[in-house]
Amino acid sequence: MKAAVLFTGGKDSTYATYLSLKRGLEVKYLITMFPKNPYSWMFHSVNIEATKLQAEAMGIKQIIRQTPGEKESELRDLKEAIEGVRKEIEGIVSGSISSSYQKNRIDLIARELGLVSLSPLWGSNPIEILYKMTKTGFEIIITSVSAQGFDQSWLGRRIDEGTIEDLEKLSKKYGINPSGEGGEYESFVLDAPLFKKRIEAVNVEKIWTGTNGYLLIKEAKFVEK
Repeated sequence: MKAAVLFTGGKDSTYATYLSLKRGLEVKYLITMFPKNPYSWMFHSVNIEATKLQAEAMGIKQIIRQTPGEKESELRDLKEAIEGVRKEIEGIVSGSISSSYQKNRIDLIARELGLVSLSPLWGSNPIEILYKMTKTGFEIIITSVSAQGFDQSWLGRRIDEGTIEDLEKLSKKYGINPSGEGGEYESFVLDAPLFKKRIEAVNVEKIWTGTNGYLLIKEAKFVEK
């Protein structure tokens, strides 16, 4: 099956891409939405420009589509982006794990366009998924935080066993989603088994407002693996 992946540069969409390729899908495109609204209901807004490096590292053509990021109009923008490649694909892949809001809307768009909606992570335990990612060789950093329990020290932190344990503690204490699917945090993948080269962030800036913030990747480069 030929498919396009809804790609944010974060851990879930990258892992969904990895699993899709491993299961024999032909990933023709990465579709990345670039919301002007940092509080988009559907899409990441941090470090979208840097996702171009990830697409190049994977050798998959990327389509970046700007959207105001408003609750319903962003879905129309997503549908239009998918329609642009509709004749070349049979399925659309997303990294949804437990967000019915996201999955239901992606499923609806897929049905309207006559495509199969694929969610290889759906229903997975978020903690188990994080361990699988790290054990598989994913190098992931946290690029934004916006929930109780997080502070500035989380920005740029690598997701490893210790980080996963701390996320589990925050989940039990504050009720956050350990996968960050509720917007609690966002991530960026620097390396993965499907990357031909590793990405190194050589110039970053932490933006902190007192209760939330993000890590801006101002410059990055490829490093041979």
